[in-house]
Amino acid sequence: MNVKRRLAGWLAVLFCASLGISLANASLLGDLLNRPPWYAAPRQSAGIAPDPAALADTAIIQVYVAPTYGWRGLVAQHPWIIFKRAGETAFTRYDVIGWSSDRFVRKNYALPDGLWYGATPTLIVDHRGEAAGEMIPRIEAAIGSYPYPDTYRAYPGPNSNTFLAHIGREVPELKLDLPANAIGKDYRPLSQPIGLSSSGSGLQFSLFGMLGASIGVQEGVEFNLLGLNFGIDLNRPALRLPFVGRLGMDDRTVSGAP
Repeated sequence: MNVKRRLAGWLAVLFCASLGISLANASLLGDLLNRPPWYAAPRQSAGIAPDPAALADTAIIQVYVAPTYGWRGLVAQHPWIIFKRAGETAFTRYDVIGWSSDRFVRKNYALPDGLWYGATPTLIVDHRGEAAGEMIPRIEAAIGSYPYPDTYRAYPGPNSNTFLAHIGREVPELKLDLPANAIGKDYRPLSQPIGLSSSGSGLQFSLFGMLGASIGVQEGVEFNLLGLNFGIDLNRPALRLPFVGRLGMDDRTVSGAP
């Protein structure tokens, strides 16, 4: 009984600490709660993506995450993927968008590295060169095989994080490690509670993304309770926390980049 109480106490401390850090970060970043209305929020380029025309001969794959709009940005992230083959002079972008359509997988919904309704994205995957070019057809196949193109639920999924997690499982060479506050990345149907983690390099048990655990090279050890993830990353040492994602070393995956 004492062990259970101590565990519950530590979880409560981590919960409160991570929420406090998220609120502090939101204040430092301009307070997510005071963004302009969604239709007036800035969506211009963040200036992060490379110039595809200048690198026309180079295949490139990048994955971004950004705080979701409004108060949900304090607790959750929205991800998307962009890519281009060698010889192409423009990026193709894919994300899952939960409004304005009855089919939620969207192509070129916004600029490749555009602000997400006022929030600056963070680059978490950057692959370039021949290996990136070899991954692109498999990424396109994974997009085509996404199991939930006509279903969207912000919590607990399937949603935009479920979509990127599916791509990560199908193309493990991406080494995609979605942050702990990517709510929906752990969504699995009741008929398939066990399988690959979202990085494609680990194992996962999950009941609808509400209860489960993952272990793998990219994500370390992570536990999910009601969609809130707690864990530790040993690959690039950090705590994996709800609301803030991670606290520790940067976790960007880079290959072939200058």
